[in-house]
Amino acid sequence: MPKKPKNEHSELAGEFTEDGITVLVDIFRPAGTNNDWRLEVITQNEEVFEWEDGFATDRDAFDEFLATIARDGIKSFLEEDDPPTTH
Repeated sequence: MPKKPKNEHSELAGEFTEDGITVLVDIFRPAGTNNDWRLEVITQNEEVFEWEDGFATDRDAFDEFLATIARDGIKSFLEEDDPPTTH
């Protein structure tokens, strides 16, 4: 059975809190590669929001997360009727 590759996590990854809501921002790529960075947001209910496209830098991924928060608000990750836009 092939081993699952290990991931390298960005220093920008971690918990993010706004308006009393905390989510985990995970920015990662396969360890030892120059592949695109992936962006996931994980809620306290363990719902995962994953962006379809990768990012050239971890900063680009984090900036997209911040833009989503500015545009849709952090509560958009909690509302099933209006999930945040993923790119």
